[in-house]
Amino acid sequence: MKTIGLIGGMSWESSSLYYQIINRTTQKKLGGVHSAKCLLYSVDFNEIALLQKEGNWQKLGELMIEAAQNLEKGGADFIVVCTNTMHKLSDQIEKNTSIPLVHIGDATAEKIKEKNFKKVGLLGTSFTMEQDFFKGRLLDKHQIETVIPDEKQRVDIHRIIYDELVKGIINSESRNIILEIISDLIDQGAEGIILGCTEIELLITNEFTSAELFNTAEIHAKKAVEFALK
Repeated sequence: MKTIGLIGGMSWESSSLYYQIINRTTQKKLGGVHSAKCLLYSVDFNEIALLQKEGNWQKLGELMIEAAQNLEKGGADFIVVCTNTMHKLSDQIEKNTSIPLVHIGDATAEKIKEKNFKKVGLLGTSFTMEQDFFKGRLLDKHQIETVIPDEKQRVDIHRIIYDELVKGIINSESRNIILEIISDLIDQGAEGIILGCTEIELLITNEFTSAELFNTAEIHAKKAVEFALK
């Protein structure tokens, strides 16, 4: 089994989900008391969130490159960035390391194409919903169109993520807000919904909606195991 290099802490709530899924999937595939070989470089999310708010992506890129290079030096065979938003910097990470990066967008696209969906709704931080690094990759590389919430809805989702979910706060009122947004996206022709923030799936599951959900953290973590066992 290859050694998985995890860049986590963005937030640690979702990183813990990655760790659970990776190890449970490994045990399921290999049996017995097997677990995953992995290294975790966990950042201080407060520093990351402040830099995101300031729009200082140059410094953020430097931090992600440093994390990835430390994982490579530590013996990781490939990199997994345990967050959607910081995939904005995936190209920089790849250019500054010599080991592969398993991209969350590509892993998610595989699952969408298995359903033969062509148009999906995208939820996430304002960076993920509004910028092109995720939805542009889906369109250009995988021919999958995305629809995003309106401006007010995007503000609501971003607030829920940063004020609640990254702190482990699960609020039923916030869940209802996001469920209404999902309904709106379905009305706009979305065949499924990408939970494009690794914390959102802590709040939204198929227990609460009949929409086809693509849980990016789960999809990405399982893809990491698949890659590790190749």
